[in-house]
Amino acid sequence: MSKYLLQDMIKAKNANQQTQIPQKKARFDTVLSIKNSARNNTDNVSRGQVNGTRYTLWSVAIISIIFFLFSLSYLFLSAVVTVNPKIQEITLNESLSATKDSNKDGLFFNLLVDNVSGEEKRDIQANEQKDVSNKAVGTAVIFNFFSSSPQRLSIDTRLEGSNGKIYKTQKQLIVPGMKNDTPGSIEVDIYGAEAGEEYNSGPLDFSIFGFKGSPKYSKFKVRTKTGTKITGGFIGKVNVISDTDKAAILTELNSSLKTKLLAKATNQIPPGFILFKDAIFLNTEEPIISLTPDQNNNFTITLKGTLFGFLLNEQKLTQKIAQDNIDKYDGSDVYISNIRNLTFSISTVHAQEWQTNLSDKKNIPVENLQKIDFNLSGVAKIVWKLDENQLINDFLGKSKKDFNQILSEYDNIDSANLKISPFWKTSLPDKIKNIKIIINYPK
Repeated sequence: MSKYLLQDMIKAKNANQQTQIPQKKARFDTVLSIKNSARNNTDNVSRGQVNGTRYTLWSVAIISIIFFLFSLSYLFLSAVVTVNPKIQEITLNESLSATKDSNKDGLFFNLLVDNVSGEEKRDIQANEQKDVSNKAVGTAVIFNFFSSSPQRLSIDTRLEGSNGKIYKTQKQLIVPGMKNDTPGSIEVDIYGAEAGEEYNSGPLDFSIFGFKGSPKYSKFKVRTKTGTKITGGFIGKVNVISDTDKAAILTELNSSLKTKLLAKATNQIPPGFILFKDAIFLNTEEPIISLTPDQNNNFTITLKGTLFGFLLNEQKLTQKIAQDNIDKYDGSDVYISNIRNLTFSISTVHAQEWQTNLSDKKNIPVENLQKIDFNLSGVAKIVWKLDENQLINDFLGKSKKDFNQILSEYDNIDSANLKISPFWKTSLPDKIKNIKIIINYPK
């Protein structure tokens, strides 16, 4: 019995242990479940707090960016005003006058004559032959050893050369008298009494043929000018330039010289003055043609001349044109954008007088001119000038909606456009540096 009792006790103990193990496991699982649940609840709470904080930060960031951009809009506020000035075209055909006296009211002119001179050369072939009979020419000096009284000699006074040939003076002259022991002297151009090469000569001594038989004959000494010869005497056929070719080359030289001197004169025009291309004239000297052709049978023609022109004060001229051609002109500041394209023409009276001078191989007497009459014609584009600073001051800090009202106060504005940056601003800047004015003046 004791044996069985011990076995039963062991079985009962084992049974109790087996019963206790599931119970402990159950309790452990319960505790673990509770812990997991608590942990999950804690994670959910933390996650919610994090999400809430994130949304708050994003909201603050967006608001900050908006505030920053709003602030920048004030910092970088600018405006550009593009203006088209008032322009009026008039067909001009006006006769005007200008005086040389700048102190008088009205238009005045200045003469452009200083240092505007030059020459042009061309080679031209002699394509014709011509029978010529040329007299030798040279220069002599006449000395008065006779008395202190001057001696008059008529034109063509005969001089007998030491070569036995007779020469003549080319003009009337007066030989000065002696001063103490110094003879009076004068130079004179001479020529051979007849044509021919035999009159060509080196240095010669002469006697005044008309003084033969008188005390004056030995007291008036004549000799060729030192360093010169008597040349040019010739009879025979020579190559010459035809009249047609000569006229054509002179026309070309005149035009070329005028263009050349105009370019030079342009650099001498003082500020505020205008020189119309048709207000220039060329005074030329007698053309110089080389006496003998070169090896290619070419002669050289040289034309020398001086350019003069009438300089007009551009502002006074513009004001005069505006006053005469614009109704109710109020004296506003204007300019003519194409003024240099207008046609200038000198009056008929001046033109006829000058043409007569030129025909008589005389220069135009410009130095004595005190008044000129002229005409200006063409389509003149009159442009009103604007005061940029005044415009900016009128726009400072003004509302965008007042822009057109401000423009309406300017009679010299045709139209204008406003651009504000940033685009959502409704007012113009209140600082001068932030407003830019662009005026579309025609060129």
